[in-house]
Amino acid sequence: MDLDLSLVRCFTVLAEHGHFGRAAETLHTTQPSLSRQLRRLEQQLGARLLDRTSRGSKLTEAGEVFLPQAEALLHAAEQAAAATRAAAQPSRITIGYLTNIIVTPAVRELRHRHPDAEVRAVHLNWRDAREALLDHRADAVVARLPFPTDRLRVTVLYDEPRVVLLPVDHRLAGKESVTMDDLAGEKFPRSAHPELDAFWYNGSPPDGPLVESVEDKIELVASGQAVAVIPAPSGITTFRDDLTIVPIADAEPSHVVLATRAGDRNRLVEAFRKAAEAHLTRDRQPSTPSRSPRRARPGPPLP
Repeated sequence: MDLDLSLVRCFTVLAEHGHFGRAAETLHTTQPSLSRQLRRLEQQLGARLLDRTSRGSKLTEAGEVFLPQAEALLHAAEQAAAATRAAAQPSRITIGYLTNIIVTPAVRELRHRHPDAEVRAVHLNWRDAREALLDHRADAVVARLPFPTDRLRVTVLYDEPRVVLLPVDHRLAGKESVTMDDLAGEKFPRSAHPELDAFWYNGSPPDGPLVESVEDKIELVASGQAVAVIPAPSGITTFRDDLTIVPIADAEPSHVVLATRAGDRNRLVEAFRKAAEAHLTRDRQPSTPSRSPRRARPGPPLP
């Protein structure tokens, strides 16, 4: 069976709005034309997908079954088109990066070696690292684990030691290092993502206040309401006088990785991989924090 994707899209828009008039407006067509398109799709499938009601339209049982398949079909078609365009235009690459991760040296090297290429760098939310690659919003992403890595090629670039962010008058400020046991009883900020919290706090979910932004976390720590486990700060930012960091001796480091789509043949992706391995490791790798108290930068990433 050859399904017309334009008809499939009409059906998904109708299912979303539940109303022929609103769906027709979204699709920039007329209600009679939309009705004809739906009938054509129903004839192709041999099943009725929608019933008109006094309040609009309602999915039939067959329509309920077809809807998720239709959405997956359209998504697969979009991905196929994006992948084809990427293969046909190997002079373009988009590089994603997360907060407090510096990709400039590798991006500069790529632009130097490929002056005719269009090289873009875009900031991403940590939750978008994998999806940005699979949706072709980015071709390479430099990010911190953990995030799902299926269908991706992942290369560890460097490790970031974990430190605890404290107010300068905290009982542990000034120590050479601490252990997780030393932090027992402290309040830790929690996010809306328990699986990420569990990673940063060694499997123990934090019980402190809920925060949604880096700025909120910093203010919470500075005010003495909590302490936070973060990667050792790096990057070009301004120091704060009311915060300090102390290394955590028994915490595994976090891993900064380069992630790309598995099997991606874009020559610029491989060129960026080489540039990242040359410029974002070794000398670029953050060193273990000083044993003496350090004033902390105001923008540590949310774990």
